[in-house]
Amino acid sequence: MVNFTLTFPAGFLWGAATAAHQVEGGSPPNTWAAWEQMPGRIHQNQRAGLACDWWGGRYAEDFDRAAALGHNAHRFSVEWSRIEPERGKFNAEAIAHYADMIAALRARHMEPLLTLHHFTDPLWIAGQGGWLNPDTAHRFARFAQIVAEELGGGVTMWCTVNEPMVYAMQGYLLGRFRPGEGSLGRALRVAEGLLRGHAAAYAAIKEVQPDAQIGLAKHQLSLLARRPSWLHGPARNLLRHVFNRALVEALLTGELRFLRRTVAVPEARGTLDWIGLNTYYRFVAGFNLLRPRQAFIEQTRPRHGLLGPAGTGEIWPEGVFEQIRWLAERTGKPIYVTEHGVPDADDALRPLVLVRGLRSVWDALNYNFPVKGYFHWTLADNFEWTEGYDPRFRFGLFACDPQTQVRTPRRSAELYGEVCAANALTMDMVRRYLPDEADALFPGVPVQRAVTLRPRS
Repeated sequence: MVNFTLTFPAGFLWGAATAAHQVEGGSPPNTWAAWEQMPGRIHQNQRAGLACDWWGGRYAEDFDRAAALGHNAHRFSVEWSRIEPERGKFNAEAIAHYADMIAALRARHMEPLLTLHHFTDPLWIAGQGGWLNPDTAHRFARFAQIVAEELGGGVTMWCTVNEPMVYAMQGYLLGRFRPGEGSLGRALRVAEGLLRGHAAAYAAIKEVQPDAQIGLAKHQLSLLARRPSWLHGPARNLLRHVFNRALVEALLTGELRFLRRTVAVPEARGTLDWIGLNTYYRFVAGFNLLRPRQAFIEQTRPRHGLLGPAGTGEIWPEGVFEQIRWLAERTGKPIYVTEHGVPDADDALRPLVLVRGLRSVWDALNYNFPVKGYFHWTLADNFEWTEGYDPRFRFGLFACDPQTQVRTPRRSAELYGEVCAANALTMDMVRRYLPDEADALFPGVPVQRAVTLRPRS
């Protein structure tokens, strides 16, 4: 029997992550609330409705739950369309609401990590071309400046943009997010716009708060090449460059390289104090001549492994280590795992995924990679974008019924709470929560068997 304690560094941040539109409710004047009105866009034509009713004040009770579990940080976002519902008109009541949220986190000894853009835009921004309009970066910077001036007293950690490549590809290439287009060229231009927005917001926040720690949350895919690898390996490499690496490289070099196009973005160079990692699945990449709009490249789910719901890939917590390693070696910046989790209404997989993911983080720390925190996605079941309230996409440590607003802790919440409180993962925890998996996850040192030697005749 093996016993161990995987201890994390002092000051390590433990928490959960949320996004404004997914938890607030109340139909703000943003692009996602408008998208929900269009038939066929959301699972069963559902709408966010009350979501988790954070705009009604239920964030306080959810913060209580998180604090009781030992969380010492929380990642959340502010809704641009609530703070600036019309161009140049800022809503004092909305700003006060977010100030109260930050004060509530501080009162519970939880570090706020504030995200400025998490997939939603004000309708007036969309009406002026969204992130295809070069002026949007400057308008976003103005919004960031106001938020820093009004809320910066309680915030030192800032995330400018969440998953810029997901926003660009899902909305402008794959058509699953607003505006539902299918153009690779426009998708790449939107990614460029978000990069410029990040750079402009970085400068605006630093002007207000020079000691601010500013980064962005980057979604990274783990990718295998379809067989034969000699044929499909280049497709995997190209997808990995475009989706995973090009934007990160631009933050270091000031040049954004997409396919055969290189764009100078000098203002982006050096605008990174830390980088966030969001990672969930592993996919298979290969060439497909029937996908000209996607540069003849497609990603599919593996045939084997621990597979997520239809439309997703293989659940691969070891990808956390893989992506941390690349980000650390390439950027040299502090890293936060800003999202990692699994859709699992029955909580059958989440304890296993959590343990494997945290083991990957601990492994990375033992390579001296500068990982500073882990934010589980998510605190409570919420409105999961195009999947709405589909029960196959419930990511919460707590179940949340959007009709009754009743929260129910899942067993994985207790496991994660023990980890947070101890700042460590122990074999005792693994044996109690995963009794059938413990020995396979953490095998003991093989013991040499006694051998009887017969004398030579």
